[in-house]
Amino acid sequence: MLARMSGSPSDDEPPPPSIASLGLDPAELYNLKVLQGVSLGAVEGLLSGCALRSLAPGEVLIALGQENRTMHMVLSGRLRVHLESPESEPVASLGAGETVGELSVIDARPASAFVVAAEPTRLLSVEESSFWQLVNASHDFAINLLVLFAQRLRSNNSTVSTNIRLQREYKKNAMIDALTGLYNRRWLDEALPRFVRRYGRGIPPLSLLVLDIDHFKRFNDTYGHPAGDAVIVHVAKCIQKHLRPTDLAARFGGEEFVVILPDADISGAFVAAERLREAVKQSAAVGPTGEVLPQVTVSLGAAQLERGQDGTAILSVADAALYQSKRGGRDRVSIGKAS
Repeated sequence: MLARMSGSPSDDEPPPPSIASLGLDPAELYNLKVLQGVSLGAVEGLLSGCALRSLAPGEVLIALGQENRTMHMVLSGRLRVHLESPESEPVASLGAGETVGELSVIDARPASAFVVAAEPTRLLSVEESSFWQLVNASHDFAINLLVLFAQRLRSNNSTVSTNIRLQREYKKNAMIDALTGLYNRRWLDEALPRFVRRYGRGIPPLSLLVLDIDHFKRFNDTYGHPAGDAVIVHVAKCIQKHLRPTDLAARFGGEEFVVILPDADISGAFVAAERLREAVKQSAAVGPTGEVLPQVTVSLGAAQLERGQDGTAILSVADAALYQSKRGGRDRVSIGKAS
């Protein structure tokens, strides 16, 4: 008789008849994590009463939402775990030595995933009554269950942490304009209302710039879209280089940009706008093949947040000032006033 399952079976000691009658290879039992260190003599009667199952590839063992009262021990083969459907991408794989279904036995809740055979798989299925008898019969079995649960919990925590990090990265990427590296329109739509709430009383002040590349469509049509993209990137770099660390810039769309100037009144906004205008005018963009592109200029509109205004209102005032600059000959800054 095998006293412990933590070692290898003796060549001259056959497995108990009750186990052999199931057609089990003793090595398969030794491989089961939940039975490591368990006295075979203490549990062989319970195991011999369990059902031996064979699954064909693609056969569903457990269905999402199904009530499950069975722990399945994987003797050979492999199972896949799917969250949405058996056709969805698997989120986990269970091989020989693993178990599945025990959590549903313990908490009596429906299954939270599909479990499907990935290849021909043999299982020893332990019904609920036998499961609890195993817990009562073997301290080592109960300890193994706790260790398995702890390992899965740590793994789940790691997965959750990874997912949170990825979600943050995805959200950040969703807020960044791929061409310029500035914030995008989506970010502006979320951020501007927050700034308005913070600075809504006017103390300290908040100002806004709207900037547009002059005659950009003509430039794009003449020199091509790659050159146009190079100019947009060049202007974005000028904006980044000549702003204060606390200022925030976003590509509003096409060749238009918006700059949020915290703690800046309209006179400070005008100075910042003139600085940006001159920086663009006095620098040259480099094309996609390294050629120096023709000079471009920008027009700007500036506005200061007034009491009672929302984000749409101050943006509208700054935008109206921008068009005033365009009508006035471009390459200039105009200050907008709320009506």
